Formats: sequence, C-alpha cells, structure tokens
Amino acid sequence: MRYFLEVTYDGTRFHGWQLQPNALTVQEILDDCLRKVFRVPLVETVGSGRTDTGVHATQQWVHVDLPQVLPSAEIQHKLNRILPPDISIGQVFPVGPEAHTRFDAISRTYEYRITLQKNPFLVRHAYYLSRTPDVTQMNEAAQVLLQLEDFTTFSKVKGDTKHYRCTITQAYWREEGNQLIFTIKANRFLRGMVRLVVGTLLDVGKGKLTVAQFRTLIERQDRSLSSGAAPAEGLFLHRVEYPKGYFEQQQALFEQAAALMPKENE
Repeated sequence: MRYFLEVTYDGTRFHGWQLQPNALTVQEILDDCLRKVFRVPLVETVGSGRTDTGVHATQQWVHVDLPQVLPSAEIQHKLNRILPPDISIGQVFPVGPEAHTRFDAISRTYEYRITLQKNPFLVRHAYYLSRTPDVTQMNEAAQVLLQLEDFTTFSKVKGDTKHYRCTITQAYWREEGNQLIFTIKANRFLRGMVRLVVGTLLDVGKGKLTVAQFRTLIERQDRSLSSGAAPAEGLFLHRVEYPKGYFEQQQALFEQAAALMPKENE
C-alpha cells in the first residue's frame, strides 16, 4: 500500500536528498529506517524533489509502498522513534497506487535565509552577510523572474534536463529583524537554480549588476553569465503543493485498493 510521508530535515551533514554511492544522504537514512521498522528487504522511496549537499527541507514529500495497511499515526510514530534528530516525519497520508510525489506536484517553494548579524545559532541555517544589500533593487530584479520562462542561465551544465523552461509565480525578498528571506515559487526548478538566482540577485543588491543587466543575462541564456551560487546553508525546500482536494481523492483510491487486498485468514 502506498503512503505519502512529509519529511523535514537539517541537510548540514548530508550529501543531499538522493541516494549516492559512498556518500551519506537523507534518502539512505530514511530507506534504512523503513526497512528496519517494517521488516521489508527492499524499500524504494521517491521524493518530490532533490536537494543538494547541505540544503535543508521544511517540507519534502516522499512516497513509499508498504506491504500492509497501517494507521498513519503508527507509521509516523515508529519512524520518528528511530530516525536521527536531524530528520523527522510529519504528516502521513494513504494514497492510491498510482500517486507520485514528484509528478503529481503542481508547485514547489524555496526559501533562502540571510542573517545580517553574526549569530552562532544560525551558522548552519542562514548565510551571513556583514553588509546589508539594496533590498529594493533586489526585489525589482526578482520581479523580472516572473516575466521570463527560459532559465538556462541559472542551470548547471551537467544533467539530463530536456528543457530549461520554468513558470515562476512568486519571487520576493522580505526583512524579518536581522534576517533577509527570499521566497521563490514555481512549477519546477532546474538543478542548482535557486542558489544561482540568489547569488545573482545579491550582485544586484551589492551594486555589481543593474536590474536591466539582470534581465539581459537571463535573456541571453548563457550559463557563464550568472554569478556564483549562494552557499547551501541558507536554502530550504519550504513547501510542495498538490492539486486542490488531492489527498481526499487519494484516500478514496487507497481504500479501494485496500478492499481488494487478500485477508490474512484467507
């Protein structure tokens, strides 16, 4: 039976979400705990998106197939008992057999956090800047992102991406005390895209680029024109959204599938 798991993690000590040879990842730890808790030899989790080394998630969705029908609260409790402190399970939803965390998602939201005051408690969760950039200019440049759709400039060279088009629906900076928080929402993101966007917007805020130059470098679709990527510690996969009524529909499909399962005494 298939379940969606809401996973939160501090990515500091991990080489990203996805399984990799000879590197510790969030997926590796979660898969191992699922095997132990539910005593299955093989587990194949699928995440709603990838996060790179050192990047965090306040909401990553994962789907997994388990061999039996179980209460959501039991799955959550058993996994949280053995997961390490930097990974936790939030909501758990039963879903139909064809539900897919990645393909069914309609939007993803990332947040990037900057601290303007040196703070040892934010070392792992915010990028420290000693000087305040021009937030007004960065917000003006951020609005350009909503007007364009090809973001080749903000893509990494390697990868199997078939196209570089993304529909960005939100992109803005806000100030909270001594922090600057950048929010960006789109239907999809390219690998490494958000950190490259943030790094380039910061160059606007530092006066190294004008808003017009920011637009031009995106329109030229040249990867070499983007600024360096902002450090990983400030980036969070913040939210992944599904169509309205999605989980209610999937609950019904789950119940239909469960009704077809053979009973233990049969």
